[in-house]
Amino acid sequence: MLQKLSIRNYALIDSLDIEFDKGLNIITGETGAGKSIILGALSLILGQRAESKYFFNQDKKCVIEGNFLLADENLKEIFEENDLDFSNESILRREISIDGKTRSFINDTPVNLSILKQIGEKLIDIHAQQATREINDADFQLLIVDSLADHKSLLSTYRKDYKRLKQEHVRLKKLVNDANEAKSKQDYEQFLFNELEQANIKPEEQETLEQELERLTHAETIKRGLITAAGMLSEGEPSALQILKEAQLQLQGIEKFDPAINTLYERLKSSIIEIKDIADEVVAMDENTIHSADRLVLINQRLDLFYALQQKHRVSNNEELLSIQMQLEQNLNALLSSDENIESLQKNIAELESSLSKLAGTISSNRRKAIKVVTAQTSSTLKQVGMPNAQLVLNQQTLTDLSKDGLDQIDLLFTANAGQAPAPVSKVASGGELSRLMLAIKALLAKHTSLPTIIFDEIDTGISGETALKVGEVISNLGLDMQVISITHLPQIAAKGEAHYFVYKNDEKGKTTTGIRRLQQEERVGVIAEMLSGKNPGTSAMENAKELLS
Repeated sequence: MLQKLSIRNYALIDSLDIEFDKGLNIITGETGAGKSIILGALSLILGQRAESKYFFNQDKKCVIEGNFLLADENLKEIFEENDLDFSNESILRREISIDGKTRSFINDTPVNLSILKQIGEKLIDIHAQQATREINDADFQLLIVDSLADHKSLLSTYRKDYKRLKQEHVRLKKLVNDANEAKSKQDYEQFLFNELEQANIKPEEQETLEQELERLTHAETIKRGLITAAGMLSEGEPSALQILKEAQLQLQGIEKFDPAINTLYERLKSSIIEIKDIADEVVAMDENTIHSADRLVLINQRLDLFYALQQKHRVSNNEELLSIQMQLEQNLNALLSSDENIESLQKNIAELESSLSKLAGTISSNRRKAIKVVTAQTSSTLKQVGMPNAQLVLNQQTLTDLSKDGLDQIDLLFTANAGQAPAPVSKVASGGELSRLMLAIKALLAKHTSLPTIIFDEIDTGISGETALKVGEVISNLGLDMQVISITHLPQIAAKGEAHYFVYKNDEKGKTTTGIRRLQQEERVGVIAEMLSGKNPGTSAMENAKELLS
C-alpha cells in the first residue's frame, strides 16, 4: 500500500506530503483545485513522461517520492530479477532536473525508467473513467478468470514447463542447423582427415628429419673432418695421444722429487683418458657416417609432404597439423552422434508437449467453471450499482497450439442494455458504464487475488442518487480487502471513506499554490454538505451530510 506521497516543486505544488490510510481514502476538492495535479505527480513514479515546464519553480529540480508497504512476497521475485534489494518498506523516487533530464531510484538504487514503470505498475493501479486499455487486454481478461479458477500453482507449473519447451525447440533448431551445416561439409572434412591420418605424422618428427637431412647432405665434408681429427688425435705420426703419453712418462720420472709434479701427472693422466674417449667417438662417428642417396630421397619426400600439408592448412608446424586432425575427428564423430541427439531431443519435446497438453486441459476445465462464477458475481454487482440489464460474457475459445497461458483465448464481451447483443467493451460501453464494469471486476478480483493499491479517478461521473450510494458501498467494500484511493465529486461516495482529504488552492503574494489536508469528522460534515447543496449549505444539507457519514 502507498503510505506516503511526497511532492516537491511540481505544477502548483511547492512542497506537499500526504499520508494515506490502508482502507478507503477519499480525495475531494473544488474543480481546478489540483486533484489531477496530485494524480499527475503520482504517475511520474509510475514511469510516465516528465516535462520540466510543469515545475513550480523553474530554478529547482522536481522530486516525487512514494513510500510503500509491501506485504505481498510475490513482489520479491520482481525485485530480485532486477538486482534490487527487497524491503517490506520500499521507496520509489523520481527526480527531474531543470533541463528535463530524469533520474529514477528504488530504495536509493538508481534504475532505468522501464524498471521503475514495471515495479510501479505492480504497486498502483490507476483507473480513470475512460481507461479501456486494461479491460481490452487479453492478459487481463485471462487474469479475471484465472483469479477465480484457484489454480495458481498449476498455472505456474505449466508456464515453467512451457518456457522449457520453447528453450528445447530453440535447442532442436540449433542442433538441426548445425547438423545440416556439418553434413554439407562432411565429405570435404572426411577427405582432409583421411589425408592427415594417412600422413601418420609423429610429434617432433619434422625436426629429427631436418637434422638428418642436414647430416646426409654434408656427409662427405663431415667424413673428411672426422678422418682428419682422428689422425691428429690417435692415428697420425705423431698423434696428440703419443705426445701426451711421452709427456706423461717424463712427469712420472720426476714426480718423486716434488709433490706438485704428482698433481700435474694425475691431471695429465685424466686428460689422456678423455682425449682417448674423444678419439674413439670420432672414429666411430666416421664409420657411421655414410652418404645414402636413397635415404636422402626418402627424407626429402617426407619433408615435402609435411611442408605441403602445412601450406594447405595455413599452419607452420606439425603440432598444428595434429591439432587440426583432432578437430576434424571430433567434428566427424559429432556428426555421427548428432542424429541420435536430435532424435532424443525430439522425443523429449514430444513428451513435454503431451504433458503440457494434459495440464492445459485441466486449466481449461478450471477456467470453464470459473467463467460461470465471474459472470454471475459481476452481473450481481452491476445490478447493485444501477445496471440491472448489464450482461458480461466471457467466450472461451480453444487455440490450435499451446501458448504461454495454455490452450485458451478469452474474449470479454459486454452489454449494458436489454435486447442488445454483447460486443467488445470499447464499442458498446459509455464512460460511466465502463467505470462501473471495471469497479465490479476489481471488486471481484480483490477477494481472490493480491491487487495493488487502486486509484479511481472520478469514475462516478454520470451517476447520482441511489446508484451513487450503491457505487459507494461497492468501493467501501473493496477497501476492506485493499487500499483504495478515490477522487470523487459525489457526496454519497465521499462519505464512505475512512480517510478524507480535501484539495484546495491558496493565493499568497500573487502566487497560487495547491495544498491538501486530511479532514476531521466535523470538517467532513461541512465539506459533504457543500457537495450536496453548494456554498453555505443549509440545515437540511448539514443533516443529510451527517446521515451519510453515519
